[in-house]
Amino acid sequence: MEELKKFYNLLYRFRFIVIAVPLITIIIAYFLVRNLADQYVSEGQIATGIVDETQILTNAADKQESSVVREFSNLIEIMKLEKIINLVSYQLIIHDLTAEKPFRDLSPKIKDLAEVDRRKILNSFRKKYANRETLNAFNPDDKQLVEILESMDYNSDFISENLTAERLENSDFISVRFVSENPDLSAFVVNTECGEFVSYYTAILKENQTKAVKFLSQRAKEKSDTLNKSVAALKQYKIKNRIINLVEQSRKMYELSAEYETRKQEAEKSIVALKGAIANIDRQFDPNQRRYFEASLEKVNQNLVQSKKELNAITEKYIQSGFDDEYMPKMDSLKEVINKQILVQSSKYIDNPMVQKQNLIAKKLNLQVEYDIARYSLATLKRELADMNSRFDKLVPHEAVIQSLERKIDIASREYLDVLEKYNSASLEASLSSRLRQVQVANPGIEQPSKKMLLIILSGIISFVFCLLIFFIIFYFDNKIGTPRELAQITEIPVLGKINRVNSASLALKEIWSNLNSNPEMQELKKQLRSARYEISREMLHKPNERKGQVLNITSMNDSEGKTLLVACIAYSYVVISKKVLLIDGNFDHPSITENSNSSFYIEDYLKSGNLGSSEFSAGIMVMGNRGEDKSLFEIADEETVKQRMDQLRNEFDIILVETPSLETLGKAKEWNLVADKVMGVFEANQALSQNKKQHINYLKALNGQFIGWVINKVSVDLGAKSSSSTNLLQ
Repeated sequence: MEELKKFYNLLYRFRFIVIAVPLITIIIAYFLVRNLADQYVSEGQIATGIVDETQILTNAADKQESSVVREFSNLIEIMKLEKIINLVSYQLIIHDLTAEKPFRDLSPKIKDLAEVDRRKILNSFRKKYANRETLNAFNPDDKQLVEILESMDYNSDFISENLTAERLENSDFISVRFVSENPDLSAFVVNTECGEFVSYYTAILKENQTKAVKFLSQRAKEKSDTLNKSVAALKQYKIKNRIINLVEQSRKMYELSAEYETRKQEAEKSIVALKGAIANIDRQFDPNQRRYFEASLEKVNQNLVQSKKELNAITEKYIQSGFDDEYMPKMDSLKEVINKQILVQSSKYIDNPMVQKQNLIAKKLNLQVEYDIARYSLATLKRELADMNSRFDKLVPHEAVIQSLERKIDIASREYLDVLEKYNSASLEASLSSRLRQVQVANPGIEQPSKKMLLIILSGIISFVFCLLIFFIIFYFDNKIGTPRELAQITEIPVLGKINRVNSASLALKEIWSNLNSNPEMQELKKQLRSARYEISREMLHKPNERKGQVLNITSMNDSEGKTLLVACIAYSYVVISKKVLLIDGNFDHPSITENSNSSFYIEDYLKSGNLGSSEFSAGIMVMGNRGEDKSLFEIADEETVKQRMDQLRNEFDIILVETPSLETLGKAKEWNLVADKVMGVFEANQALSQNKKQHINYLKALNGQFIGWVINKVSVDLGAKSSSSTNLLQ
């Protein structure tokens, strides 16, 4: 709150500047904007067909939003091309040179031209427009045309600054606006800009589509030729290697190999089982009986062996044919013949002593037949299986080559279809008319609300804010101390009071306390002196059994801080309350008290003699001056003597006030502090703390309670608070 009040006081001090600057700015702004022309705006709209589902074959919802935004941005940037803006400029200057009512009065540069030169200029612009050429300011032939456009303010900079183009929210339309001082001019620029843009974009679009169709047609033919060559290569390879269907052949051969393998395993199992069964039957016969039996069956056995050979031959053919069912009837017939021969063999010698074993013999014969069949079948199966594996191995290289050829065909086919699809799409797009068209023609616009008053008000507000900002910067970087609170906060030392700045020329101490002076300034000063006297007295309270008077040194950090006048005022304030006061001028460098009091009693004499003499009191105050020589206290008398003399004075006076030199004199001021009871500082308001002053403050803090605080002097009335100075303002 204190800072805010200080800032307010700063503004109040410079209130005339704060008020005058905005007023002057407003007056200047008024004269600057009063002749501004009125503004008219015209608007036209262009349909793009980018997101309009009624104009496109594909679904517009499939487009990504980023793609749509990019397309609109491209269209708007094309519309702002200097090539198109120049065409609009040509149309404007041609209109004003040929129309009975031009949009603007002809510039002096055109009026000064002869009729022949004017027609020449007109033809040059028409030629530029017909050839869609741009102007080059560095070209001598175009330089005059550029200057004429600039003189009429029809150049590209003027049009670009006042022309705006933007998409209407998320719609399919682009809004084109132009602002000028003439409603017809605004409408003409918008319509011309839209027409030139649509023509330019349509032309480059058709040109690009034609190039794309031609290029894709060539690419499609190349891809088609590549596909046909790959198909022909596959066809020739299959014919050359007698391959009808490699996949089907491989599958058949794999199935036959699997079946041969299964049959082979079954035959191997049968051979082992049959061989074991026959051996088991043979062990049950006596060798002699077997020879008899075999001799009697020799003829039957020969027939049986022949039948077995025939069965084996048929079985081999059956296996080689891939188990063709054609051989099954013959195999069944031969098996039936063999069974009959076995029955004949077993029933031929019924009366033989071995008839009881005829069943075993018959079974053995059957097993023997099956064993022979299985053994011959195994050999055939192994041979066929080996042949099948050999044929299968021969197909593997063909499979790799055919797969490679088919892969090439697949790639070529996809490339061809992709190019063909693009070709069909480009052909379709090229056959359609352009989707870009102007759907709303710009009409002469209405007058825009005037911005003159707004500009004037803004100028005043901005200048006022600028002033506040300048003063705030001054306030922020101003580190001067102007109030007791600031002094207490920064130095961390109590402030005993404040004294406002007064006119010392008209200051009379007796009149302050006589109640005859009705000057408010003097009345306020009296209040402040009373407050300071009270705070000083409270800090210098007597303790029981202590001597009567006390010595108070009044010092400052610099000279000319008002220390002399303040000492006199404080001394007189004690006289008013019937105190016996001694005022000592201890400032040998600047003996102001001595000069103002005309005292003839000097501190040098007293310190040497110790005799007060017959000195008189002036207004109740005894003044002890000095001769003003360049010396210090202890150079006049030693420290012990000085202390004894000061003790004598304490017994004679209620309070002894000593004006000491400033702390800049270093030892001169510090010697007085060694013989004083208390030290008080005088601080002049509105000064900053330098590094030397901070060292002086640290010295005062180190006096261990001897330093009682500050009295801030020469406080500006507009910065000081009207309230009384409170004690110990240390925050």
